[in-house]
Amino acid sequence: MTAPSIVRTSTAELYDAHVLKNYGRPPLTLVRGRGAQVWDDAGNAYLDFTSGIAVSALGHCHPHWVAAVQRQAAELIHVSNLFRNPQQGELARRIVGYAGPGRVFFCNSGAEANEALIKLARLHGVQKAGGVDGRCYKIICAKNAFHGRTFGGMSATPQEKIQKGFRPMVAGFSFGELNNLQSFADLIDADTAAIFVETIQGESGINPCTPEFLRGLRQLCDKHNLLLMLDEVQCGVGRTGKFYSYEYAGVIPDAIGMAKGLGGGFPIGAMWVRDRYAELFHPGNHGTTFGGTPLACAAALAVLDVIERDQLLEKVRTQSVPWHAALRQLAVDFPQHVVTVRGLGYLVGIQLTGDPMPVIAALRERGLLAPSAGGNVVRLLPPLNATPEELAKSVEIIRAVLTAKA
Repeated sequence: MTAPSIVRTSTAELYDAHVLKNYGRPPLTLVRGRGAQVWDDAGNAYLDFTSGIAVSALGHCHPHWVAAVQRQAAELIHVSNLFRNPQQGELARRIVGYAGPGRVFFCNSGAEANEALIKLARLHGVQKAGGVDGRCYKIICAKNAFHGRTFGGMSATPQEKIQKGFRPMVAGFSFGELNNLQSFADLIDADTAAIFVETIQGESGINPCTPEFLRGLRQLCDKHNLLLMLDEVQCGVGRTGKFYSYEYAGVIPDAIGMAKGLGGGFPIGAMWVRDRYAELFHPGNHGTTFGGTPLACAAALAVLDVIERDQLLEKVRTQSVPWHAALRQLAVDFPQHVVTVRGLGYLVGIQLTGDPMPVIAALRERGLLAPSAGGNVVRLLPPLNATPEELAKSVEIIRAVLTAKA
């Protein structure tokens, strides 16, 4: 077979011809980034409050992160989990330092972390049922949840747009109303193994669990011998001003799924399991080829270095206060367009009265990139090291778009 000839075509043409059409992309090709800014192939600059969907925790091409990845790439990239590597051990130690006594499993994405949580719940159910497989396996999730696009994740995600075309789903999931503790209590039976919720629902519109609700779930799990499993894939790793957003409620979960911002742009996911349940996994019943490679862990360690060195958790907490106030003022000034503003730290949703896509397109034209979320919501996800000036600029651009729309 002869090699294909090189044909000079645009990126848009290459996508049109060769990339699967499962995304509705805007006409924008990004080629370079630095900090909170990105540039397109025409040289236009944008303030990037998409952050790779909450992935680029340190913005683009942070010098410490780049140096760490370059150094590790020249030393050792991949060895598989047949062997130990120093970076994985150190990253596990540091995650345990944030989450509490327990153990960590590394994978490649939030979906994989959530699949591991679902398998943990099944293993706990077997133990709860006295070693009988398949009897105690039910997991209670929240309506409007999003836990990924694998079959386990889709089954825990009661959204038609996610499940349509892929049924039948995995059995054993039921759904209560977020922040309605009684609706969860009513679903518990002898076959229930776990409760599994996002601490802040991201894809469905930035809907936080109240502290009272999370504390109530903890009490239900203690009473009925259930695991409390928290999906912190989008809201974790400092995005709300705490390393994990559940910390605001003062609860201790039994397991946490995390990913996105942990690698700062390099794919990595992780599941932390509380000590008392860590022994449910044993050699052979779960694994991954690529999880926890030296390169992925070096990237994540660099993220933690900068978060700690630059005190980014404190900065997110303090700098988000005036930013949120300015965003909430938009609902006062433009009630015909803005319903409410909600969220924590640098995970914010602006709920609009109508379709958010024209507003998102107008923001892009004025130099601000922001994704949508469910329920007519424009989502704002600045990097954790965004400056007060960049936060203020985002409000200025949104205000200009809403003014032009008025």
